[in-house]
Amino acid sequence: MFKLYDVIVVGGGHAGCEAAAAAAHMGSSVLLISMNLAAIAVMSCNPAMGGIAKGQIVREIDALGGLSGIVTDKTMIQFRMLNRSKGPAMWSPRAQSDKRRFSHEWRCQLESIPNLDFWQDAVTDILTEKDRAVGIKTALGIEIKSKTVILTNGTFLNGKIHIGLKSFTGGRLGEQASFNLTENLQQLGFESARLKTGTPVRVDGRSIDFSKMQEQKGDENPGKFSFTNVPKLTRQRSCWLTWTNEEAHDILRTGFEQSPMFTGRIKGTGPRYCPSIEDKINRFADKNRHQLFIEPEAWDTQEYYINGFSSSLPEEIQFKALRKIPGMEHAQIMKPGYAIEYDYFSPTQLTAALETKLIKGLYFAGQINGTTGYEEAGAQGLMAGINAHLAIREKEPFTLLRSQAYIGVLIDDLITKGVDEPYRMFTSRAEYRILLRQDNADFRLTKLGYDIGLASGERMKRVEQKQSNVEQIIRYAKEAIAAPEEINLYLEERGTPVITQKMKIASLLARPQVEIEDLPHRLRDFSQFLKGIGEELDEELSEAGILLKYDSYILREQETAERLSKIEYLRLKSEFDYYAISTLSYEAREKLTKYRPQTLGQASRISGVSPADIAVLAIYLGKGAGGPKD
Repeated sequence: MFKLYDVIVVGGGHAGCEAAAAAAHMGSSVLLISMNLAAIAVMSCNPAMGGIAKGQIVREIDALGGLSGIVTDKTMIQFRMLNRSKGPAMWSPRAQSDKRRFSHEWRCQLESIPNLDFWQDAVTDILTEKDRAVGIKTALGIEIKSKTVILTNGTFLNGKIHIGLKSFTGGRLGEQASFNLTENLQQLGFESARLKTGTPVRVDGRSIDFSKMQEQKGDENPGKFSFTNVPKLTRQRSCWLTWTNEEAHDILRTGFEQSPMFTGRIKGTGPRYCPSIEDKINRFADKNRHQLFIEPEAWDTQEYYINGFSSSLPEEIQFKALRKIPGMEHAQIMKPGYAIEYDYFSPTQLTAALETKLIKGLYFAGQINGTTGYEEAGAQGLMAGINAHLAIREKEPFTLLRSQAYIGVLIDDLITKGVDEPYRMFTSRAEYRILLRQDNADFRLTKLGYDIGLASGERMKRVEQKQSNVEQIIRYAKEAIAAPEEINLYLEERGTPVITQKMKIASLLARPQVEIEDLPHRLRDFSQFLKGIGEELDEELSEAGILLKYDSYILREQETAERLSKIEYLRLKSEFDYYAISTLSYEAREKLTKYRPQTLGQASRISGVSPADIAVLAIYLGKGAGGPKD
């Protein structure tokens, strides 16, 4: 009935979709198996992609040849570039999505790949032979063989939903949980634990009084995530902003004794940076209000997502408290908020390729690794799909350095530090933020994606042309001059001193108040020069401006990354006997033996391994002990 597949992907969420698409696009035969094929890439929580650091990840996925950016651009209903008042290292794209069209577009993208098959069923067992994954067994008792298996089970592994004193099994509200697979993996030697996440109420927009809220429109000139030629957004829907108050807080407090979180019925740890509303008013008792974002879920629905009002309190408490919030006095709830507990497996049990250390050919990606967020899941799925394909062909794993991508930071954090709460990406986690900007993800990564056979030749040509255009603009700016009579009115408008003699454009751009995008409208020669290069140069112009304005900072960070890389990427043999080095601290020997870091840099980020321990290892590596693998 089933052929031998190169890759079986278990789970149809964001990680599973990226994994299946990547492996199939690279030439592997792939089976995507999901308990509900009608719920491919469902936006279980908020209907949005991107945000602080997350937007950078989506652009990186796209630059490598993944699909999240394309799907988002085709289905978004609002686009905003966050943090524009800060430096470009902090700029982060975010889009509100039409969640129905988002899921449908993902399904269409996947079904357009000829060597990708689908099967609806639950997976209960991983089939193994000599510590190698060879397929899966389903709830229907079917065994399907493959060369590799990727698990992307999301919140479905022994998922349990909580609303007040009520609890029941489920992977999402209205969908059944996945059973037996955790126990099977434990029998194979894997360690698991429990985490918790939650989601807010959904409200009927016809019952909301938006006149009492602050409107949040999208950008006047909306951008996009994908570096391909997907159409730009031409119309947008607004989001809205309102606040909780003490009256609502008092009502919420009446439900604390029925809260599964406060009564201890929830054992899993929740996300610190996305707490429930009851957790907020308990932890931040000094604050008399909290911000709520009212987000539309689609073009053609009245369902609104109440971002900031995640709750597992009894539904009647949620309802009463919500109606005390400005604009929500007559709110009708469509779905209650709820918490969900689920199993995850410590990512320290994985290599940098996201392959498990215990079972060859078995990969974990997404929330099974303890992360939260569509973007983090999609990035892991992409990397797992790439590496499963490469492993079958006995090629070296594809990994990204911390200085190359947020994806590299994400995976390195997971496999070296592990998680004790749902992991979410922040710009603060990256040491090289000015190198890892959202605008240059294609310059950083598309060549890498092209070399492994994922990014297309067309993508590569676009990047090469873009790089050429940027270089031409930079050369022009360093050589061309602006006369006082041309530029002084603009300088006055921007609140910066006028010039008394001709000045090079690059020197003007060193001023914080001067933006390169404004100059073609003021300098006729510059405008004519750009027309000679081509049309639609918005991205190139912005990129050139950043490189000119922040040149010294970028160079300094590049030099730091190169200097540290000499130690960072020294390889450690997997069989290295750390207990044989008596000068290592006992804790270091214990942790290094348990986690088996692949490089000295990874070893340095393991909790309990001190700089002194790293110095000892560096000496041993210099002697050849535990040096690069043969």
